[in-house]
Amino acid sequence: MNEKTPVKKSRRWLVGALALAAAAALLVAVYRPRPLPVEVATVRIGTFEQAIEEDGRLRVTTRYIVAAPTQAALLRPSLKVGDVVKAGDLLVTLEPAAPQMIDARTRSVLQQRVGSADAARHAAAAQVQRARTELARATLEADRASQLAQDNFISAAARDQATLARQATQQALSAAQAEQGVADHALAEARAALARAEPTAAGQASGRWHLTSPVDGQVLKLYQDSAVTVTAGQPLLEIGNTAAMEAVIDVLSGEVARIRPGAPVQLSPGGGAPAMAGQVTRVEPVAFTKVSALGIEEQRVNVVVDLPPSSAAQLGDGYRVDARITVLSQPNALLVPTAALVRDGAQWRVLVVTAGHARARPVLLHDRNAEVAWLKDGLREGEQVVLYPGSLVTDGQAVRVASQAKKVDVP
Repeated sequence: MNEKTPVKKSRRWLVGALALAAAAALLVAVYRPRPLPVEVATVRIGTFEQAIEEDGRLRVTTRYIVAAPTQAALLRPSLKVGDVVKAGDLLVTLEPAAPQMIDARTRSVLQQRVGSADAARHAAAAQVQRARTELARATLEADRASQLAQDNFISAAARDQATLARQATQQALSAAQAEQGVADHALAEARAALARAEPTAAGQASGRWHLTSPVDGQVLKLYQDSAVTVTAGQPLLEIGNTAAMEAVIDVLSGEVARIRPGAPVQLSPGGGAPAMAGQVTRVEPVAFTKVSALGIEEQRVNVVVDLPPSSAAQLGDGYRVDARITVLSQPNALLVPTAALVRDGAQWRVLVVTAGHARARPVLLHDRNAEVAWLKDGLREGEQVVLYPGSLVTDGQAVRVASQAKKVDVP
């Protein structure tokens, strides 16, 4: 019995030790810091781009405004906005405007003026007849004097006097005829003034003007869609070719210095329509003031973007588009997501996943945009960095990869 007692005691000590070791292991497992789950991204080589994103609108490259050449009455147009027209097609028809209404007193005065002009014309006609009679008499006397002078019955001086008298009567006839012409014109003027007060014949269409289309295109705007009296130079309608479109994008004047003619542009009309590619053709040298949605006055500059003819076939004049103007493009750049950058004083750093721990590492940047940063130094291609580290992930923190960010191509 005494020999078995030490064996039993040793067994008890062994079981106790094992129980203590298990308890200690359990405590360590329970209270040991667990690795934080993090989302990571891989440093890669790609194209770095910087772009300016603004909204703009489409417009027809060349538009034509058809205006009234003079004051006239516009007949009701048959065209509607969007109708296709060819060069030479009838657009609108104009006819002389109706005369202004006058009162009875003015009408009576005009009638008396017509009567006075008619009387003066008759008097002038009588003077013409009288001058013709005098010319006929002077012609007979001159012929007789010439015959008598040849027979030596009168002197040469008497013959010359008769010839001069005939010339004087001829000039008097010309003067009388001129006076008759003046009277005719005065009568016509008085009758024309009176005709303004007279109603025109029903259905009269004399003097109509037919305005035709100068080019092939579509009706973009109707200034008048009913019969109305128009003045000289008043716009009637606009015509343009919607196949030839351009985009106008207003950009802040502080950013427009980075935009150069020829810069590529992506235009998105929205609504599921495919994006359109264009390029900057002109940066206007004049800024204008525009009030933003927050009520702030901003100085903006129009940037004109050229589009291929087939791009805007389904769109129209004045349509809104979202524009992305590329101002910098650098191929073969070392890229890291901007979500991995942490500000450290005046420098930037990232947390690199190495052997299950996050290691802080400073980096140098060339430039960055909203998606990625272009690295100058500090990382290598293929390394994994923690995204959105926050304040929980510190240098040396144990981490485990919970998810891998998908590769996002920089547009």
